[in-house]
Amino acid sequence: MARIIKFEKDDCAPCAQVSEYLDNKGIRYETVNPFDQPDLAAKFKIRSVPTVLVLENEEIQQRIVGFKPEELASIALN
Repeated sequence: MARIIKFEKDDCAPCAQVSEYLDNKGIRYETVNPFDQPDLAAKFKIRSVPTVLVLENEEIQQRIVGFKPEELASIALN
């Protein structure tokens, strides 16, 4: 099963939109603040929030930067 990580910060409106979208679709994900976990953010080369990663065996299968419902919809299909 894929692991989904959403990188976000608290005061980010697009981050909240991504959370709402994923929650409404019933998609389970982990939330990480890149400022609280800089090593993890560096590992996955996170440059902006929101960034959603879909991982299989810790390898990035999909990277979605920003609130892009059409791209987020593809996660629900997996």
